[in-house]
Amino acid sequence: MFCVFGRAGQTRLTAARVCVQTKHQLNIHSLSFASTFDNSYKKACQVSFDMPFLSTFRGRLVVILALLLIATLGFQYFLNLKTQQENYALREKQERAIVAGLAVGISSVTSPDRIRDLVNLPGQTLLDDESKLRIQDIIVIDNEWRIFDCLAPENLPKSGPNGEIIYKNLSDLKALPPLLEDKRLGSDVLNFPNRPSTASEEHDGEAHAMPIETSKGRWYVMVLLFNDKTAAAERAAQPLLYTLGILLISSLITILLVFRFTRPIADLSRAAREIADGNLSIRVNETRTDELGRLASNFNEMTAELEKKTELEAKLQQAEKSAVVGRLGSAIAHEIRNPLNYINLTLDHLRSKFAPAEDEKKAKFDKLTLQLKEEVARINRQITDFLNYSRPATADLRPIEARAVIEDSLRIIEGQAEEKGVIVSVLEHEDVPRIVGDPGFLRSVFNNLFINALQAMETTGGKLSVRISPSVEKQFVNFEVSDTGCGIPSENLESIFEPYFSTKETGTGLGLAIVKKIVDIHHGTIEVESREGDGTKFTVRLPKAEDQAPKA
Repeated sequence: MFCVFGRAGQTRLTAARVCVQTKHQLNIHSLSFASTFDNSYKKACQVSFDMPFLSTFRGRLVVILALLLIATLGFQYFLNLKTQQENYALREKQERAIVAGLAVGISSVTSPDRIRDLVNLPGQTLLDDESKLRIQDIIVIDNEWRIFDCLAPENLPKSGPNGEIIYKNLSDLKALPPLLEDKRLGSDVLNFPNRPSTASEEHDGEAHAMPIETSKGRWYVMVLLFNDKTAAAERAAQPLLYTLGILLISSLITILLVFRFTRPIADLSRAAREIADGNLSIRVNETRTDELGRLASNFNEMTAELEKKTELEAKLQQAEKSAVVGRLGSAIAHEIRNPLNYINLTLDHLRSKFAPAEDEKKAKFDKLTLQLKEEVARINRQITDFLNYSRPATADLRPIEARAVIEDSLRIIEGQAEEKGVIVSVLEHEDVPRIVGDPGFLRSVFNNLFINALQAMETTGGKLSVRISPSVEKQFVNFEVSDTGCGIPSENLESIFEPYFSTKETGTGLGLAIVKKIVDIHHGTIEVESREGDGTKFTVRLPKAEDQAPKA
């Protein structure tokens, strides 16, 4: 019953065969990865020849920059045109005001009315409202360079004490705006105090003079216009402000475009750093259709190949580890099981042939021999665990009832549970479907979980609860195994499924590792929740059987 030389040897050969096959697959896959990398690099280099120019990153960038340049030049041209039109309109209003002022001055020479009276006549058509706002003064100068008439009352002729008329000379006027178009006045320009060589440059305004030939000689009409230099400076600076605004907007758009076009490169750089740190599951966005999109696609392809290579390396390491454990299990079976078998048979022989006749001695004899047989059985179970963990398992997966698996395992621990004062309960929800599994393998899973639960409640007793329910997505069946035992320390939770990890003095550390291996074979998952002193809950998720109706 303990002789398994053939099985141990078969385990060693199978593990070695898996190791060799995995190495072969890894070599093939490494060559495939190198070929894929080379092909991806060639495709990335030749992508510009395979794509239309306007679909490439360079083509789109050139088009966008060209459109941005055209829009900037077009807007600048529009602003310049608008500014020029405004200047034309302003100059036209100035000219209209000059002509109107000269007409009023000429009319005052031939009319007995003063300029102020002519301007204020109701219904007059010489000077409109807009021209009134632009004209500062209209001065009529006689042939002796005296002020004959003007709009400013302080410069009008006055009556003397003897009734004579006192005129103010043109040279007496100060702070006149500079005279424009002075060259056509000839030598008479020297009599104007506001000629360009003597006029103040800080004065806001301008003056225009026109000669009039009369019977008394040459007279002049001078029109003074308001000309706000601050407003003129603002008008001159306005195009510059618009240009600065256009440059700022263009720069902002350029920055946004640069950010948008360089973001995929930054994503690739970040992904490369993630891969260098060991995260091979990272992927970059492939939504773009230009060179960067092709580059991202090739990058993801190479990363996937690298991830596959890493997985194969992990499988190779696991296969090598299994081969080592298989050789160890074979050696243990060869070196230990023969003596164990001999000891076990000898104990049976001693119990049947050499039992004492006295009842008291016979009872003690039976107790000692049974303890020896139990220890032999315990050592045999440890050997079996080694072999089960190292043996490449092939499960006979088929649809089975979920509750039947639980009941088969509970029958094994019913006696122990009753002795230790543990209450066992099973709760099955409605519409639990059948699962896909190997009954023998799953029995081993729940046997380990139930035995661990009983051991956790060995001294205190408690409650062992099993809850069977369909998962939320209806694709799995959940088995929740809960106990009220001592719990698992938080620092040990991440290590309990590792081989040879155990907190028990007599444990091999392979029980939960075997459980995890069997669950993985069934394409399921196992999770653990525990707090020290509050018990432990294991949740096993196994896939449901396809095309199988739920149990009635």
